[in-house]
Amino acid sequence: MPMDGPFSSPLTPEELTRRRETRREDLRGHYFRDTTAILHSYPFRRLKHKTQVFYAPNNDHICTRIEHVMHVASIASAICRPLGLDGDLAWAIGLGHDLGHTPFGHLGEKILDSLWKEGPPLKPPRFYHELYSLRVVDNLCAYGRGLNLCYAVRDGIVTHCGEKFEKHILPDCAIKNLEDLDNRRAYPATWEGAVVRMSDKIAYLGRDLEDAVGLGLIDRSQIPAEAAEVLGTTNGEIINNLVLDLIAHSQANRCIGFSDPVYRVFLQLKDFNYRRIYAHPSLNQYNDYFKRILYTLYGYLLDLIEAKNFDGEKYQGEKNFLALRFGDYVKKMENFYVSSEAPLRLIVLDYLAGMTDNYALDCIREIMLPGTFERQFGRIIIPTNNPAAGRLE
Repeated sequence: MPMDGPFSSPLTPEELTRRRETRREDLRGHYFRDTTAILHSYPFRRLKHKTQVFYAPNNDHICTRIEHVMHVASIASAICRPLGLDGDLAWAIGLGHDLGHTPFGHLGEKILDSLWKEGPPLKPPRFYHELYSLRVVDNLCAYGRGLNLCYAVRDGIVTHCGEKFEKHILPDCAIKNLEDLDNRRAYPATWEGAVVRMSDKIAYLGRDLEDAVGLGLIDRSQIPAEAAEVLGTTNGEIINNLVLDLIAHSQANRCIGFSDPVYRVFLQLKDFNYRRIYAHPSLNQYNDYFKRILYTLYGYLLDLIEAKNFDGEKYQGEKNFLALRFGDYVKKMENFYVSSEAPLRLIVLDYLAGMTDNYALDCIREIMLPGTFERQFGRIIIPTNNPAAGRLE
């Protein structure tokens, strides 16, 4: 973090690198050490099976959440170089910014938000993946111990908000009580956090368009003419032109933002994506199914934990893998949840939010018709004169 030059900060390195628990630093440096902590965490690994836009894709070339965070981190780090900013800090924020995302993408986030608001109020009062990502890195990783990240990384994660399309961003350069944030209006405390916030949008607009073309949802000829002329029609062209403009404009104006003509077509491309991709019938046709899945799993797990609490052995009586895994989870997280006086429904919401798309689908199948049910009844209904009797495939 530079202390002088056009992107200087009044915050001291000690303030920005402060951890919730003191630890001896090593040769990796503060921020690169945070990068490795995020990379080795369970929530990061699960991102490879979480939706970016297109649900549970079988196509290896369709972007998943883990690829998205790596795109954001690489774009942000590249922007930081010519601006004289700390690429390691941007890389760490970029990799960690979406650790709080739910299964089924932004639809899953809306469903979790509706569940979050049911019953006695929780803190914060709404489910926002930005705020929830801070809960993940601070509390849920490492079975309640958290990752103990630097303040600057935690701040960049919780304030990244990729749904607001500002022309330019200035950091607020203040130390905030991050745990008390209850909305998405706060801005990053660092220039690097501001770069990541812009890089999030740069990363997903072009890539989502590229995926939509590959799946046949849209044709490149449908891209607004002015946006195509200024930014290009491929992901690589769009990223390159947006990044170069952001660097040039930021250097000249001491802000993180775009020139007027590029910002105008940036908004055109955003509006095109929202109308023609994110609202496409092929995506929205499954909305009711995903809502039913998450609501059913929520009700089932809430009944379980209300009946069995933190007694892991009691969950075995359910005779299905979801109950066993959930029982194992609550037992391992018992110290954290008891010490924080977490409501039982918050424990269930934590578990749901951490699910991958495929795991959620597997869980709903399991509680509707457990595999043990099919095997047990297979032995009963096979006639004795059947040569395959008694043999389970």
